[in-house]
Amino acid sequence: MLSYNLCIPNEVAIAGSGVRVIINLVAWFAVITYVYNCATATSYGMYKELINQRKKNFDGIVEWAKNEFAGIRTGRAHSSMVEDIVVDYMGSKLRIKELATISTPEPRVIFIQPWDKSVIPLIEKAIGDSSLGLTPSSDSNGVRLNIPSLTEERRKEFIKLLHQKAEEARIKARQTREEILKKVQVTMREKTAREDDLKNAKDEIQKVMDDFNKKIDEMVEKKEQDLSS
Repeated sequence: MLSYNLCIPNEVAIAGSGVRVIINLVAWFAVITYVYNCATATSYGMYKELINQRKKNFDGIVEWAKNEFAGIRTGRAHSSMVEDIVVDYMGSKLRIKELATISTPEPRVIFIQPWDKSVIPLIEKAIGDSSLGLTPSSDSNGVRLNIPSLTEERRKEFIKLLHQKAEEARIKARQTREEILKKVQVTMREKTAREDDLKNAKDEIQKVMDDFNKKIDEMVEKKEQDLSS
């Protein structure tokens, strides 16, 4: 083996060494690239997973806003005005829609027909105590709620209340956004995330915020139309 090596011309030996160096460099570069990509994928997956998990919070805020908007009465009867009003029933707090059938037999009338007739006075009381500002009436069949047309002054009050509720929803969403970004910053301090992860997280969460704000704006616009009709 030694004699064989000695027979190799110097130029060829040098060339062979150069090839081995190049191969080693390529191998090391592949390893470094692999490790970097794994770290990038891990940190990228971290904040993506965090944002996806917290999307439920944004969906919950939208649902909260939807219920709050429904509680703002318009000049038209709609089951959503009363279905989520809570009734104290046999030691439990249940929503009206869990206790009765709700219908709108006329454009300005809501009729609530409970399955258990003994709950009629409890439903009547719950509606009277609610923020609707309406006085229901009842008979042996159920509870009736007449929806008066809105005065211009009352309409303006409700539109103002609508925008207050919308802003409350946006504040809740901004708080959720800040919580996510703080968690990304913590992982950066712990060296488990890269510097640009914070920027990427901000970009991702802004997309979620834009979608959220669009939904709220559409809901506000629709409710304003209902209040103005």
